[in-house]
Amino acid sequence: MLLTEAEAEARLSDLYRERSRIERVIADLTLFLDIGRRISVPARGAVDGRRDPAPVAPSPDTASEEPAGESGGDRSQARREGRLLMEAASEILEEAGRPLHAAEILEGLTLRGLSVPGIDPVAALNTRLWKRSGPDGPFQRLGDAVYALASGPDDA
Repeated sequence: MLLTEAEAEARLSDLYRERSRIERVIADLTLFLDIGRRISVPARGAVDGRRDPAPVAPSPDTASEEPAGESGGDRSQARREGRLLMEAASEILEEAGRPLHAAEILEGLTLRGLSVPGIDPVAALNTRLWKRSGPDGPFQRLGDAVYALASGPDDA
């Protein structure tokens, strides 16, 4: 059962798309576990060596152990991670010296060991960059998912 060249190319193309989808899912799940481990109580499961499922949202038993005023801790952690992503994106754009597509910025973030949560990380990063590309934001949107560093008032 031999394939024609066109059939082989079509199957190969399908496999590349599937691999890309699987890699995105792996990245999302890895990030999910990493964030969950960061926000979970450190002593839980660490002593007896059991693996903690590390939910992103605190479980009911964890929530009852924390003081009532600390529910904003998860949000502040997420904000810190978001700021870290945007600072790294600024550095990547500065190093490139030219506008970059969100996918190119994501590649740079990945090389730095950072990842963007979401089913489609490029779309999630594009949204984050777009939200910060206003008149007072650090980024300038030049086209569909293409960004540059915003020029300051003394750069003009």
